[in-house]
Formats: sequence, C-alpha cells, structure tokens
Amino acid sequence: MDCSPFPRRALLPACLVTTLVAACGGGSRTPTVTAAPAAAPAGVAATLRARGYPTDVTAAYERAVASGTRSANGRPGPKYWQQSAEYRIAAELNPLSKRLSGKGEITYHNHSPDSLPFVYVQLLQNLFSPGARHTTDVPWSVEGIELDRVAVDGRAVRASAGEGAGYEVDGTVMKLRLPAAIKPGGAAKFEFTWRLRVPPDGAPRGGQDGEVWYLSYWYPQMAVYDDINGWQTDQYLGNAEFYMGYGTYDVSLRVPAGWLMDATGTLQNAADVLSEQTRARLDSAGRTDSVVRVVDDSDRVAGRSTTADSSGKLTWRWHAENVRDFSWATSARFRWDATRASTGKGTSAIYAFYRPEMERSFWQEAAHDAKFSIEFYSKYLWPYPYPHMTAVDGPTSCGGMEFPMMTCIGGQWNSQSLYEVITHEIGHMWFPMIVGSDEKRFAWMDEGLTQFDQSQSIRAFSKGKIDDEAQNRQGYVDFALSGRETEMMHHGDRFPNYPAYGVAAYYKPASVLVALRGVLGEATFDKAFREYGRRWQFKHPSPYDFFNTVEDVSGKDLTWFWRAWFFETGRLDQAIDSVAPAGNAFAVTVENRGQVPMPIVLTVTRPGGTQDTITTRADVWLGGERRTIVRVPRGAGVKRLEIDAAHAFPDVDRSNQVWPR
Repeated sequence: MDCSPFPRRALLPACLVTTLVAACGGGSRTPTVTAAPAAAPAGVAATLRARGYPTDVTAAYERAVASGTRSANGRPGPKYWQQSAEYRIAAELNPLSKRLSGKGEITYHNHSPDSLPFVYVQLLQNLFSPGARHTTDVPWSVEGIELDRVAVDGRAVRASAGEGAGYEVDGTVMKLRLPAAIKPGGAAKFEFTWRLRVPPDGAPRGGQDGEVWYLSYWYPQMAVYDDINGWQTDQYLGNAEFYMGYGTYDVSLRVPAGWLMDATGTLQNAADVLSEQTRARLDSAGRTDSVVRVVDDSDRVAGRSTTADSSGKLTWRWHAENVRDFSWATSARFRWDATRASTGKGTSAIYAFYRPEMERSFWQEAAHDAKFSIEFYSKYLWPYPYPHMTAVDGPTSCGGMEFPMMTCIGGQWNSQSLYEVITHEIGHMWFPMIVGSDEKRFAWMDEGLTQFDQSQSIRAFSKGKIDDEAQNRQGYVDFALSGRETEMMHHGDRFPNYPAYGVAAYYKPASVLVALRGVLGEATFDKAFREYGRRWQFKHPSPYDFFNTVEDVSGKDLTWFWRAWFFETGRLDQAIDSVAPAGNAFAVTVENRGQVPMPIVLTVTRPGGTQDTITTRADVWLGGERRTIVRVPRGAGVKRLEIDAAHAFPDVDRSNQVWPR
C-alpha cells in the first residue's frame, strides 16, 4: 500500500476513507463522519449558496491566451511551444555497496521565445539528503545525489553563489547559471557525473529491499520551462508528484550477469545480454495472446537467462523516445512472464517481473491483467503508443507507482486488488505520461482522471459485477460530511493531511467526472474527454485547457460546474420537500439544501411500473434560489418520485431524494 507519501485509492478496494486514515500512518488523522450535513452558520448560507459567477482564471493563463500559446477553446494555440531534451546516460549499480554511479549528457533545446541565462535541473534524489524538507517519512540514513562534475558546453562549472557561470543546489532543485544565455532556437549541452546510495525499502516510489532494485528519479533531469509558469521549480517534498518535460533517452546500465532487467524504452542489444533461450521465448510471446514464461526459477543464472561475461557484469542498452522520465528495475530473483496486447495500431509487448513467492499475491496473473488494461484503455481512450508495458513486483514501499512503460507495485494482494492497482498504474500511461499535466500543482489532473478511467476498466474486467464508481463516490461523500474537505484546485504539497489529499486527488475528481457525464450525456462526455487527450498528447495542458475543451466540444457554458466542484468545497444536497396536486399535474417542490448547483433529474414511476424522466437545468439555482417547482403530469398517477435515480451525482443525503419517504 503506497501510504507514503499519500493514500492511493487504487490500492483500496474497500475504499472507505476510514481505511485510508487507519492504514496510512503520519500526518493528521481525520475520522470519517457519517452524520447528516452540518447546517451553515446564520448569515453564511446565502454567501455559500451557489451563484452564477465565473470560474477564476489566472493572469498567467490569460497572458498565454493573449500571446497565442493557448486558445480560449482549449486547443494549443498557434504559437504553442515546449522545450525538449536528449539524454545520454551510462550508469553502474553495485549491489554490495548499494551505490549507483552515473555519467550523463543532456542536450537541451530552447524552443521558447525567451533567452535563458540560467536553467533549472531537478535532483529529485535529494529528498533523501540529511536535513531535506519533506512532507512524508523518508529513510534518513540515505544520501542524496553527490555531484562530482558539472559542465556546460564542455566547460566545467563549480558550486558557487552570486554571478557568473556556476550552480547552486537548493533541496531538490539546482540553478545552473550559464556562461552564455541559450537564445531562442538555440541549445546547450550539460554534463553531469554523480553518485548516490539507492534508498532502502521505506523510500517513496522506489528503492531496494535487498532483492529487487527499482531505480526511480536517479539522474539529473531538466525542470520544465513552459508558457504559463516559466520555470517550474517547486521542490519535491515527497507528497505531490511531478511535472516533467518530454525527451529522448539513450541509457546504458551495467548490472551483474544473471540478473534480469527491464526499463523504459526498447532494449538495443538483446543478443549481448539475453541468452538464446530467453530470446526465443520472447519471440514466441510476441506471436501469441497467451502468457509465456520467459524465465522460470531454474533459469535464473548467467548462461541460461542472460549471457555470461568474464567480468561478471553485463551492460544493457536502452532507447526511448518522447517520454517524460526513465526508470528501471533489476533483480537476481525475477521470474519473467510475457505476452502481447493489441493497441488498435499494432501490438505492444506485455511483461511481468516478480519473485516466485509472490504467487500468493497472484502475480502469475499480472501479465494477463496488464494485457487486459492496455487493450481496454486503447479502445476507451486512444491507442497505447509505446513498445512495451511492464508490471514489476517492487519493494513494499512502492505501493503502486507509475513510470513510462513501467509500474512498480509492492506489497501483498488478492486477485481483485492486484488487478485494481495494475490497471490504475497502467491508466497513468495516458494521464500524465502521454497528456503531460502538472500533477504537482493539480493532482486531480492525473490521479482523478486515472481514477475515473480505472472505474471503467474495473467494470469491464469484472463484467459489471464491481461498481468502482460507487466506491469512489462514497469515499468522497463520507469525507465531505466531515467538514474537513479541501478544494481540488489546491497545490499537492499544501493539503492539511493525507486523507484530504487523497479525497481531492482521487475520490472527488473521479466522482465529479461521473457527474459531468451525467450532465452532458455519455456520448458527449466521451467525445470531449477523448478530444482533450487528443489535443494535448505529449504536451502540457493546464486545468483551463481541460475546462475549455469540454465546453468547446459540448457547446455548453459550464462555468457554474467548474467553480462549484473544482474551486470550492460546497456539498450537493437536493431534496424533495413536498408534493401537491396542481390542476392536471403534481407540483413537486425541490429544495437545494447544499451549496452546489446541479440539474434536477427526476424519475417518475407510474402505478403500472412505467417510468419517465423530467430534467431541469442547473440554471434554476444560479441566482441563489433555494427552492424550485417541477411540474409532473398526472397521467395514470404517480407511485414514486426519485431525484438522480441513476446515482450519477455525489449527493450527500440520498434519503431525502425519494417520495414517498
């Protein structure tokens, strides 16, 4: 369970917030409250009542639209630009000393209209430096990145403050002052030589447990410079995740012979590192929809699973294009299962690497789970573009964590929960690996969208037997009733506690997307959701690009929806207050007892069992009204009335939505 740095909904099939709080140590503990909604203090209700005011738009986003890098309809503007980088890295892992030594070269291309006298580089491993700032528990015995050499265009520079070429390291961020500014359209080459101690199990999102090594955030990486923020230099504090630019990677990794490895990208020298037997089995796996055991327990020695070398080590060479990060895993104890997935534009290899004893956690099903997930999302969203997808049995503290083409999953599972965590992490290949949002500042843009997608995948996998949307909705409602909710448009490192982060990043946005689907209709919602992804593949959207795309595709003004659900923490509570005869109709008085405006979707059940639905637009609430009347034709009479019978909207009190009581 990835309780450090935050609760991951994907890992909790029971889904209740009480489980989140009890399971995830650290931070403030917030109990679930199941009492009726608290009344607003006198004089406050009118202020909180939903109004039709517009969504707040930042001045930075407005400037981007004015300059032509963004468009008011949610598309990238005609002058949209983003930076790129080419990484060439060589690294060696010493399992005995638990150290990695690396040497890398980054060619950074400035596609912006600005001259850059300095650049910023992320040294994310410095989260583990003594005295580092953090928002979650980390193993203090580990060092950060130790830099032995830094150079710009072949010229070595030193750590120094002040003016002139040099660099300063502040926590996880390096400011590198350049000998000459990088002009628009220009490029610079940076060289780094570094060392680090691989963190032990207990470190968030990777590390080693003595058997499996999952290397994440292990190299100097260019920070993002974009058209809205300029340099995005927020520290990595352990809780909020990442905003990363796209690049090309050529990486050489040296590990002991006989150890298996997988990484982001495509292996370039399979004949040098994999035995003929292993390569033959991989070839078979690429031609079948069944799962092939590529390496079994008896194969895990140099000469059988891998080639042998007199040095006792092998160098694996990898190439990846248009990815935002590079991670890798290696172990002497891995089994290797493989199959293939159809993406709609060809096939991608599917791999699972796990220790034999993890059969008790159903890892023998992992390759099948990954295959189903890739094929489902490729149909539901758009085709998976990468050459492989790999699920790795990692250190326990991985919980579930996504990387390009890779997932690191630690802990114990049953068959259902393993599928849930695998499909959630694979869902992240679409958000944020392909649609590259700033998940540090807007966690809902990757976690919430993926949590929603996970629910669709689980419904398909379980053949409709598991309603993951209902579990998300209940998790959100329980926490909303506690009165401790934080709005979704909240920086990921500034939540008051882990449960507040988990609800705002996972439960609530997933439930809000279901509500949006209810407002727009399934066909329009699906079209808008996919169009957002299509427009922003391998780019950097902001929340406003998502909002504007949905409005552009649907043709609807949804400012009331964005404001209420994303920027505020009001609750939805529609109630049938009274039903009275009114001529040839019944006058149904509906009361808005919460603060969120939503359409009234009233299902009318007649004595014979027939049903019809009457829908009232959300506009009836936008002036601050508390009551409205819905007229229901008498017809053959009315047996039952229910608001939101489909449970599409996250209303906090279902008991007052039905008549008769």
